[in-house]
Amino acid sequence: MKVVLQRVKSASLSVDGEIISQIGKGIVCFVGFKNDDTEASFALPAKRICGVRIFEDENGKMNLGIGEVQGEIMLVSNFTLYGDLSDGYRPSFTASMKYDEAGVLFEKFTQYVKSQTSLPVKTGVFGADMQIVQENDGPITLIIEN
Repeated sequence: MKVVLQRVKSASLSVDGEIISQIGKGIVCFVGFKNDDTEASFALPAKRICGVRIFEDENGKMNLGIGEVQGEIMLVSNFTLYGDLSDGYRPSFTASMKYDEAGVLFEKFTQYVKSQTSLPVKTGVFGADMQIVQENDGPITLIIEN
């Protein structure tokens, strides 16, 4: 399981021109599953997402957690996180979990994250062609991998 986490000032996610999700200050998390991931893979990434301290305190240091700034979380499924370009220019996705299995796991992961925080948790639409507009803050981008 891999999560690419980005600190944002705001983000919105649209499908077919309709805004499905939007958040203010918070984090956008692109979530990908590899073939052998299971629900046992959830604990560490969820803990990091809900507790990440990447927001600036009164001294300008990244010391505040997302809860302390009343941030929001957006989870976006992203199978391309396991794309492999080692053999050329066209990515191979053989390490990415199959569509149906990944959809089930993403829904369970979303519910798990929601159970770990009182913060708003928004999502996109699994498998849809999503357009995401985000105002990155920093930019601060971190990778969580299990």
